[in-house]
Amino acid sequence: MLAAKGTEMPRNLLTDIPGIAVGHAEDLALGSGVTAILFDQPAVASVSILGGAPGTRDTAMLAPENTVKAVDAIVLSGGSAFGLDAAGGVQAALRAQGRGLLIRGVRVPLVAQAIIFDLANGGDKAWGRFSPYRELGYAAAVAATAEPFALGTVGAGAGATTATVKGGLGSASMVTRSGHCVAAIVAVNAVGSPLIGDGPWFWAAPYEQDNEFGGRGWPTAFDTAPRLKGTPGTSTTIGLIATDAVLTKPQAMRLAIMAHDGLARAVLPAHAPMDGDTLFAAATGIRKLIDEARELTEIGHAATLVMARAIARGVYEASSLPVAGAQRSWQERFTDQA
Repeated sequence: MLAAKGTEMPRNLLTDIPGIAVGHAEDLALGSGVTAILFDQPAVASVSILGGAPGTRDTAMLAPENTVKAVDAIVLSGGSAFGLDAAGGVQAALRAQGRGLLIRGVRVPLVAQAIIFDLANGGDKAWGRFSPYRELGYAAAVAATAEPFALGTVGAGAGATTATVKGGLGSASMVTRSGHCVAAIVAVNAVGSPLIGDGPWFWAAPYEQDNEFGGRGWPTAFDTAPRLKGTPGTSTTIGLIATDAVLTKPQAMRLAIMAHDGLARAVLPAHAPMDGDTLFAAATGIRKLIDEARELTEIGHAATLVMARAIARGVYEASSLPVAGAQRSWQERFTDQA
């Protein structure tokens, strides 16, 4: 269904899709941050939540049966429940730009959000009465650009961890055979591991393009015993799949569901009882579907691949937090190994 190797887009990032901007804000001493994804025009969006312990804001409006047709932004944040303040900061930035749904003369920016738990990563969480996430959300929205953006220990991936190595913020993109652009962005904070055994091999290796996460391939033998974080309830992988196709809300939800297959290919185990695994899907509506069922299936398959690659890239590009006892990154553990 998909073109062969080389179908990734020029920057291999979410911003390869026209009409999307991405901004990060993070505090490495805090050990947390926010990533804001802004749409030039409201995007049709939906969400699929398969983790057992999610943390979200305004995801109900994305259900296919509900009235809201499109959103202005999606926010990915650290901070667990405290991090849900970040959407308010993004709303403030959008309101200042005159963005939002017009209701009786008032503009209401529509912003959906998911959070990861990064409160136990060694950063300084003694922030006083109010959390810093509203200001971080505002800063991320103001910083949003359609240009290339950083990966790894940035934005929502700043404080992310996994069972084996430091997590991070990843992205990847490609084009389907029918010409639709598909891209992913993800904050990898998994209860499981992105690595096979003790590494350095990524579960996502079969989908890698141009050595984007080290080109190590797979090992000669597989250790499938689960690697799990020692502290239950400190995990979640959250992200967004976007396409330039014209989709309905039910089709966007199907896209989000299919993208979870990429998560499950890149992290084992996934969708656990204390995970909050949440994936959004958004369509900018530039290119119509001609052969609807076939092209939507191609887009969903591409979503699986770019989500798996984005997860591995986020881990590969991450660096350890500058705090005592911080989890070591893939680069620290494996760069010197042949």
